[in-house]
Amino acid sequence: MSPKIAVVYYSSTGTVHELAESVADGARKEGAEVRLLRVAELAPAEAVASNDAWAAHAAATEDIPVATPADIEWADAVIFGSPTRFGNIASQLKQFIDTLGGLWAQGKLADKIYSGFTATASAHGGQESTLLALYNSVHHFGGIIVTPGYTDPIKFVDGNPYGTSHVNGQGAIPVDDTARNAAVYQGKRVAAVTAQFKAA
Repeated sequence: MSPKIAVVYYSSTGTVHELAESVADGARKEGAEVRLLRVAELAPAEAVASNDAWAAHAAATEDIPVATPADIEWADAVIFGSPTRFGNIASQLKQFIDTLGGLWAQGKLADKIYSGFTATASAHGGQESTLLALYNSVHHFGGIIVTPGYTDPIKFVDGNPYGTSHVNGQGAIPVDDTARNAAVYQGKRVAAVTAQFKAA
């Protein structure tokens, strides 16, 4: 059976969304059934409207389904994506994770595979700490963390063993082929490892 993978992300102006699309593409290339899902926006509408890039991205992605706990229960693996916020995940993704307490209490978050990816405005702006902070929740789930590590040549170019990351320079640096290829590889790796677990 094909592994079922939920790619669950938050993106305000589109960088993490682009990475999420590439992660999902990689997982599909490895034969996975994939749900690409965004988490709900928490910021007030006037805040979103005050930033042209934020408003444009919100409008462009409004057809992408909003993640629910049922999607996490469905998945064999979950790949979370978030921009960094002071070295941590965005509050929108954290709020979604906090709604998973019912599944956690039933043991339904355990024994799934988890991975993460991120983006920052500046180099050394919290990429590693954001992913490590995300993985703290996975430890509480009893989940199995699958990072890309340095298991493919692209990781020696991308340079982040914890997960795909991109520096966007406050929107001035578009997602490049390095980040895109690293994201595709991460999706493929998570799908391949999940398939091995399902077959065991």
